[in-house]
Amino acid sequence: MWTKEGLKERFERNFRERGELGASVSVWQKGQELVSMADGWCERQQERPWTKETLVPFYSMTKGLASATMLMLMDELGVEPEDEVGSIWPEFPVPQGTIAQMMSHQLGVAALDVVAEVWDHEAVIASIEKQTPNWSLEEGGHGYHPRTFGFLLEEMVRRMSGCSLGEVWRTEIADPLGLDAWIGLPLSEFGRVAVLYPGKMDKGDLESGFYRELHRKQSLVSRSFFSPRGLNSVREMNEMRARQAALPAMGGIGTAAAVAQFYQAACGAISFFSPQVLGWIRGMQACGFDRILQTRTAFSCGFQMDPMNEEGSKERMHYGRSPQGFGHPGAGGSHAYADPESGLSFAYVMNQMELSPLPGPKSLDMVAYLCGDESI
Repeated sequence: MWTKEGLKERFERNFRERGELGASVSVWQKGQELVSMADGWCERQQERPWTKETLVPFYSMTKGLASATMLMLMDELGVEPEDEVGSIWPEFPVPQGTIAQMMSHQLGVAALDVVAEVWDHEAVIASIEKQTPNWSLEEGGHGYHPRTFGFLLEEMVRRMSGCSLGEVWRTEIADPLGLDAWIGLPLSEFGRVAVLYPGKMDKGDLESGFYRELHRKQSLVSRSFFSPRGLNSVREMNEMRARQAALPAMGGIGTAAAVAQFYQAACGAISFFSPQVLGWIRGMQACGFDRILQTRTAFSCGFQMDPMNEEGSKERMHYGRSPQGFGHPGAGGSHAYADPESGLSFAYVMNQMELSPLPGPKSLDMVAYLCGDESI
C-alpha cells in the first residue's frame, strides 16, 4: 500500500538525481486530494519559489481536457461518437469516418502537405480540408496526431457551439469545478506561470526508432510533429501569444491539482459528467502499432490508454492498474491519469523538460509506486 511519505521520496528523487527545477504532484481519490506536493523554482535564476499555485504549460496533456470538453458538448447536443465526422464537418477529407475514429487518431490527417501557420486557425483548417489522408480508412490502424488533433477538435466544437473550445472548457468544466487550468490563459494569471526549459538529447534518444524517424527529413513522423508550422521551440512556448493561443493540442496551462481534480471528474469519482460521457472517455477505440510514436499505443476518444496483449492483459502501467485506466502525457514529462476501479487520479507538472513524447521516469516512478511497486 502506498503512503504519502513513500511518494514524497520518489518526488524528491527527481530533484536529487534527475535535474528537476520546479514541479508539483497531486493525487486524489474518491473526491479528496490526498497528496499535494510542490518544490523548486519557477526559473533558473531562482527568483520565484515553485508553489502549489504555480501555473505551467503542459503541452499534450491538454488533449485530455480538450477531448472531455468536446465529448460533453456532444452529449448535450445528442451527437454520438459513431456519427460520421461529415455530419458536422462536410468538408473534412474523410467525411465517412466516425467521430470516435477521429478522436482516436485513426483518420490519417496527422501531417499536412499544404503549409499553414499554427497561429492561423482558418488556414490550418483549409489545409486539413485539402489533405489526402496519410493512410486510408481501409488500411486501418492509427497514428498519433500531435498537432493537428487540436485543430480537429477546435473546428468541431466551433461548428457545434459557435464558441471556441477554450471558452467551452472554461464555462462548462473549469469554472463549475473550480479548476486552475486554462486553454487560453488570461493576462491576469501571467504572473503565476513558470518558465519552461528544453531537455537535452543524449545518444540513447538518437538511437530510438521514434527519434530516428523524427529526424529523417520528410518522414511521416517528422511532418506530423512540424505541421502546422510554428511554435516548435520551448522558447516560443514562454511567449505571451503562446500562452493566449488556446491551442487544444498543446496549449493548456494549469496546476497539478487542477488536472488531477479534472481526472477525478473524468473517472466518475466526482459526480460531474454523464454516464454516457464517462463511457466514451474509457472505451478503447484503437490499439496497436502507432505509425507516429513508433510503438504500441491505445486510445479511447481523445485519451491514451495502456495497450493490451492478446491475453487481454495490460502491456504496461502508465495509466494505473485498471484495464480502463486512461490519461494523457505532455511532451517533456508532464503526465496525468485516472484509474476508474480505484477512483484514484494523478497529475505531475514541471518546467525542466525531458525529450520524450511519452511519460518518462520522473512521473512513471511515482505511477509505479501508486500501482504497488515498492522499489525506488
